[in-house]
Order: sequence, then C-alpha cells, then structure tokens
Amino acid sequence: MADTVYSKPNPQPPSKSQLYNRPIYRPQAPQTSNGCRRCCCSLIIALLSLILLGAVAGGIFYAKFRPKRPTFSITSIRISALNSTPSNHLTSRLNITITARNPNRKIAYLYDQISISISSNGASIGEGSLPGFVHGAKTSAVMSSTASTSADLRKSSIPLEIEMETKVGIKLGKVSTKRVGFKIYCDGIEIASHRDNNKAPAAALDSTCKVKLRMQIWKWTI
Repeated sequence: MADTVYSKPNPQPPSKSQLYNRPIYRPQAPQTSNGCRRCCCSLIIALLSLILLGAVAGGIFYAKFRPKRPTFSITSIRISALNSTPSNHLTSRLNITITARNPNRKIAYLYDQISISISSNGASIGEGSLPGFVHGAKTSAVMSSTASTSADLRKSSIPLEIEMETKVGIKLGKVSTKRVGFKIYCDGIEIASHRDNNKAPAAALDSTCKVKLRMQIWKWTI
C-alpha cells in the first residue's frame, strides 16, 4: 500500500486591497479637557463664594458698627519768629492747632506720625509733623505743630493750603487692622503778613478738611 504524501500549501502574499483596508493606528491625545473644565469651575465657585462671604461679613460689620470717617479741622494759626530778608521774603514759624474728631462709638483709630506740608498758591512754603497717636472712640484730639515757612511779603495776606499724610489702622476691642494710607487736605485758609514782629497775628478759624484713604492694590494706589 502506497503512503499518502501531503504537500504544504504555499502561503500567498497579501493583496494590495488587503493592505489598504487595514485599520491605521492613530495615537489619541490624553483626555485632559474635562479635567481642566472641572478645575476652572471649582476655582470660579470658590472665588465667588469668597466674594459672597466678604460681602456678607462687610454688611454685618457695617450694620453693627456704622463706621464713620474721622474729621479734621484747622482751628488756629499763629505766626511767630518773623524775619525779613532783603529779597522781601518773610521767614517765620507757623504754630498750627489741629482738631481731630472721632464720631464712632466703638471704633478707635491708630495713627502713625503725620507729615505736614504747607503751600501757597501751589508753591511749597514749609513743612512740619505731628507724632502718632491713638484716637479713642467718640473723642476729640487737639494737636499743635510748628512749621518753618518762607512767604512773599508783597501781598497783604497769604492764602494757605495744608496737606497732611499718614497711615491709619482701625481698632475694635483687641483686634487691629493693617494700616493704610490716609490723606488730609485743608484749604480756604488766609493769614495776614506783617513786617513787624510785634504785630504777628493769630488767626482763629475752623477750616474743615477733606480726608481720603489711600489704599494700594498691587501696583495701583487709589
């Protein structure tokens, strides 16, 4: 009996159509857009929550304490130590009395040293300063400062503008806030000039000043 011989089929190479029909592998980018959206939404919600909480806290604070700005006024100015120069200028010292009033019942103010600048018609004529102090609730503080000045004698009267600058914080019981810039501007002041030292006038007045907070947010000052 003859043995049966089996032959192996020869493998056929793939046709061109089979090659083109193969799926092409394309790597997919990682799915990060959904994660970024969730992160942004969470940050926005957290920021809005902080703003809302701040607004609520500010409303409660205002309703409870009714904060009011302090008021400042120039109550008197006296010229002393008059000296005339050949160029018809008067060098002197100005004794300035300033009254500060705190209308708040539960809020005290903490002032740093106060710098004083005196000008006439926009030109600087002198400088002075006041020491820092604690301004208690519902109290008035009377302060005096001496400033060296130089003014023109050709006019019978000298208009003055007085500008004060400092930093102030708020104290509520044992809690104190960070100090921020504080500016005080006084105008409408006019004093008479005299060559005679014995006639140095004392100007009694009540010039109410404007006050303005100067807060710095990053690089901007408002």
